[in-house]
Amino acid sequence: MNSRIIPITQRKKQYLDLLLLADEQESMIDRYLERGEMFALEDNGLKAICVVTDEGNGICELKNIAVIPPAQRKGYGKRLIHYLMNYYSGKYTEMIVGTGDVPSTTEFYKSCGFAYSHRIVNFFTNNYDHPIIEEGILLKDMIYLKRHLR
Repeated sequence: MNSRIIPITQRKKQYLDLLLLADEQESMIDRYLERGEMFALEDNGLKAICVVTDEGNGICELKNIAVIPPAQRKGYGKRLIHYLMNYYSGKYTEMIVGTGDVPSTTEFYKSCGFAYSHRIVNFFTNNYDHPIIEEGILLKDMIYLKRHLR
């Protein structure tokens, strides 16, 4: 594969349609987009995007990672996470990621080396203006996973 990962430092909002695949409310994306570092994975065109924020105390958070639908389940998400692990190693001690309690999503992060950390009860019902349903599951709690960075 002839892929490359590049930082996006300007006009981050141009990627909103892709970011909305992973976080479907624009006002929630607005909370972290400008303060986060954004990266794009290109491989004969844009395949994936992510945003990582500094949460203090040596912790960074993967706030959003999205792969364009035709490229999903082809390794692009894992490749981007692997890049982030190397990129942030030495800068942070731990990366966390929050997600809905959906088996395929939590299993994806576990396959990338993340382990269960904690849960925020009613995060989705308290913070989103509409019900969020993923793979037929109504999201209520935010599940956090973490991974140590070397």
